[in-house]
Amino acid sequence: MKIHEFQAKELFRDAGVAVPEGIVVQSSAEASAAFDKLAGPLAVVKAQIHAGGRGKGSFKANPQQHGVQLVKTAAEAGTVAEAMLQDALVTVQTGPQGKVVNHVFVEAGCDIDRELYLGIVIDRAEGLPVVMASTEGGMNIEDVAAQAPELIHKEWFHPDAGIQSFQVRKLCKKLNIAGKTARSADHFLKALCGLFVDYDCSLVEINPLVVTGAGELIALDAKINFDDSGLFRYPAIGELRDISEEDPAEVRAGEAGLSYVQLEGSIGCLVNGAGLAMSTMDLIKLHGGEPANFLDVGGGANTEQVTEAFRILLADKNVKAVLVNIFGGIMQCTTIATAIVESYKQVGFQVPLVVRLEGTEVKEGRKILDESDVDIITADDLTDAAQKVVQAAGRA
Repeated sequence: MKIHEFQAKELFRDAGVAVPEGIVVQSSAEASAAFDKLAGPLAVVKAQIHAGGRGKGSFKANPQQHGVQLVKTAAEAGTVAEAMLQDALVTVQTGPQGKVVNHVFVEAGCDIDRELYLGIVIDRAEGLPVVMASTEGGMNIEDVAAQAPELIHKEWFHPDAGIQSFQVRKLCKKLNIAGKTARSADHFLKALCGLFVDYDCSLVEINPLVVTGAGELIALDAKINFDDSGLFRYPAIGELRDISEEDPAEVRAGEAGLSYVQLEGSIGCLVNGAGLAMSTMDLIKLHGGEPANFLDVGGGANTEQVTEAFRILLADKNVKAVLVNIFGGIMQCTTIATAIVESYKQVGFQVPLVVRLEGTEVKEGRKILDESDVDIITADDLTDAAQKVVQAAGRA
């Protein structure tokens, strides 16, 4: 789960991580009042969406306006906020459709001396959280990693112990931080790593992390992603979820207990098991197609869930063919077959349907399909299924 910058900064502040003062607003008048309350002389108006690259992004209605703008008066803050609200901001992470801005964050200006990058993620190869830091703050860190990986410095830490002072000193040396700023970094990093562990985060990122003229570290940006599996332990964090920022199909699938990710291809996939789903997508691409989604119905899905999965798949106007790939272990092939027939009755199939069934009750499942009125292209194995669905999508 992702949250907005203004929400992340509240968590930072509660954890003892230094952030500028800011006020979230939803109107021009509120933005002007926020500027006055922050008492200038400068403020920054920031569009709030779940995507990076806002400072370089542009709005659909006002292409000359970016998602992060410096303002000098209350009136200017109101004007900028009014132009941002309800317009779609397009960044490198949103795609060409952009994301509609429903909240704007008005933040006090900051005396910036240097800009750094700081992030924490889980290193699955090491089985530990890792702090990543770079002198190249304010830039797309992906570009830095690709073009100059030696500028990204890492320190792994154990969740129980947290990052140690000697590790902070190592990072400070590599970032050319000394004196008062290094002492500030010790508290800053320990608080940030503690927050990462305490809330089961999958990502904490600050870009830029600034060194002020007074030598203090301040998080000028804030991004936090949470591990969905841990949210049951933090009801207050779950309340920060903004469904308007999420793909409607993914929200709908989640409510049905399905694992679904929207993609941009033309071949819908309905598979049981995440590994099999990934293999199915790989083979579709290998044979010249593009998957329209990742969809794992799981091992215990019932007829209603599978029927809902078909509704979600077929609602995607980009889908030209659907591949059902089931290996029945816990999942029974008869459940899928019954759901296919029921979906045909309720939804109707306007695109070719390729079905590959193997495993538990496969003979019975195939019999259900053979005796139905559903127009199905059967496949013998996964390669055969991938080839047939790519051909079917091409004909469609």
